[in-house]
Order: sequence, then structure tokens, then C-alpha cells
Amino acid sequence: MDIDEIRSDTPGCAKVAHLNNAGAALPPRPVIDAVAGHFELESLIGGYEAAERNEALIARFYDAVARLLGARREEIAFVENATRAWDMAFYAIPFAEGDRILTTTSEYSSNTIAYQQVATAKGARVEVVPDDADGTLSLDALEAELAKGDVRLVSLNHIPTQNGLVNPAAEVGRLCREHGVLYLLDACQSVGQLSVDVNEIGCDLMSGTGRKFLRGPRGTGFLYVRREILRTLVPPFLDLQAAEWKAPDGFEMRDDALRFETWERHVAGQIGLGVAADYAAGLGTAAIEERVLGLAARLREELAARPGVTVLDKGARPSGIVTFTVDGQDPAAVKAEARESGVNINVTHPLSHGFDPHVRPAAVRASVHYYNTDEELDRLLSVLP
Repeated sequence: MDIDEIRSDTPGCAKVAHLNNAGAALPPRPVIDAVAGHFELESLIGGYEAAERNEALIARFYDAVARLLGARREEIAFVENATRAWDMAFYAIPFAEGDRILTTTSEYSSNTIAYQQVATAKGARVEVVPDDADGTLSLDALEAELAKGDVRLVSLNHIPTQNGLVNPAAEVGRLCREHGVLYLLDACQSVGQLSVDVNEIGCDLMSGTGRKFLRGPRGTGFLYVRREILRTLVPPFLDLQAAEWKAPDGFEMRDDALRFETWERHVAGQIGLGVAADYAAGLGTAAIEERVLGLAARLREELAARPGVTVLDKGARPSGIVTFTVDGQDPAAVKAEARESGVNINVTHPLSHGFDPHVRPAAVRASVHYYNTDEELDRLLSVLP
């Protein structure tokens, strides 16, 4: 991986040390050019006409994301963001009275709201599987809950937003297959920084975003739906993209993942997300993962050696998300001081942390990517007391 070339391909690297990739990463030049080029074309010849001319670039998205995830083209849908992609999957599941939804302590609060809404409406139950000693989901506890029966769905995040851990997604997939239970994985923080293969993981549904580690445009996301279960799911709403009108009073849903799409979308964004997926695949997801985890490990080591700094990350092999507190320093003030020095970091808040009973009130979050450098890590460290 030629870091100098990658950085020269990333205009933002000349402006800022960007360590907020878990929020939104800096896009590379091919993505910028793809989005800007299509939007300019729309301005010159019209939106519908531009879509017709760039039909092949729009369709490229499905092949690019499928290749990145090890999926089939017909299992991929373009959705306007990761939250909506997750919602379309979750609300398509036919929950019934007494169904159990199993999740983790590290679940995103946005998803927990959906669990509670469905539990209230359908009579389902939301149950949180406890953690192992290192903070990851306990596989023994999960297997015990699956053995009790009545589990309709296991739903978890691959990487939470607030503590750096990586949940054992593939091991969860194995247990779900053994017990014949549906498995939904929120991969918004993992695709683009880890090697993610839907077949190795064994999930039935996976949602993801463009703006984070995949380095795509904001306002873009994707949904993977395993073809074998697609016909069992009814999306919460349909339009002429998702279904065909059968006059005078009927309709027929598509038999591929496009039943989860809507006709109107951010066309330039879809093109850009396809380019971003190809860009990541071209670099190699294994090389990306090695680089990201190596930088994060170095940052954790340096932070842990500093008096008054507490690293909060959990898990046996943490991700590229690094969270910490500084004694006597408000995380928002640390973020502001870093910003003044040209370093982007963020703050993670307890309202985002779902069921986690041990979360701190707030913490500093630095999330590295492969285009970051040791010098940029040093710039962050120099801001700290």
C-alpha cells in the first residue's frame, strides 16, 4: 500500500489530520470526481437525461458492493443511508407475539428504539445478551439463549461507535445457522476498515454506509439480503422501484433486493459509492485492515502510557476506533483544542450507547484510517496534557 500516493489522491490530507473516520472519512479523488461529474452533467442536460447517459455507472454500484462483500449482485440494494437500510431490513421481518429479539449491550441507541417500537406493537420481547470479561458479546450466553427457543432475530453491531471493540460476527453467524435463527448485522463501522465477507460471517441481512470507512459520499448506504430469505420479507413500504403495479388492484414485489429500494435516490451518490467500493477492493481489504488496526494499536499504546489518560476500548482485538478520557478535561474541550491544531476527532455521548450499563458520560473518540500517518497521531498526542 503506497501511503504517499493514497494521500496525494485524498485532497483533505493536505488540509487536516483527519481522525474522525468513524464519523465521516475523507473521500479519495475518484469518488469526488464521480459525484461531481454526474451532478455537473445533471446541471447541463437534466437529471433524467444524465441518469440515462450514466446508466452503466449507476448499475456498477451493485457489482462493486457485491464483490466487496462476497455477495451476489441481486442481493444488494442502494439505500439513502445506513439507518434506513437497517430499518428496511428490520421492519420487513414478520414479528409475532412472543418472538424474542436478542441483541448486545453495545447496540446503537437508534436500533434499540426500533426494537422497543416493534416489541410494543407486536408483543415481541427484546433481550440483551451479556458480555464476556473483555466486553464482547458472550457466545456461551448467546448459545444458551438460542437453545431456549422462540428467538426470531439475533441483531447486533459488528463494531460499536463508542468503545473500539469488534463483536464476534462470524461466530454469531455459526450459532444462528445451527439454530435456524435470522441474523441481522449492522456493519456501518466495519465495512471499509475490516475484511467483511457475508458468507464467512453467515448473516442473513447486513446494513452499511458510504460516509464512514468506505470513504463514499454522505447520504448513501447499502443493504445486503441473502437471496434464500428474501421472499420471506415484506419491506415496510413499496413503490414502483420495489414492486410492479398489476391493474386494477394488485401488485407484485420484485424477487431481488431491489424490493427494498425506492425509485428516487441520490444518483450521483450511488455512482460515487460504487466507485468507493471499487477503490477499497483495489487496495485490498486485508491490507486496509492491517494498516488500520496497526495505527490504532500504536495510538492506544501511546495514550495508555500517558498519566491521566484512560483508554476505554474493549475486546480482544479492538478496531480502528480509539476512545479515551483525560483526567480533568471535558471531552468537548479536548475536541475543540485538537480542531484548533488541525486535528479532527470527535466525542461519543451516552445517548448513543443503547444498553451499555458501564458507559462513561462522554469520551474522546479518535478513529484512524489507512491514509493516516504516525505524524498525524503525534499531532493529536501533542494536544493532550
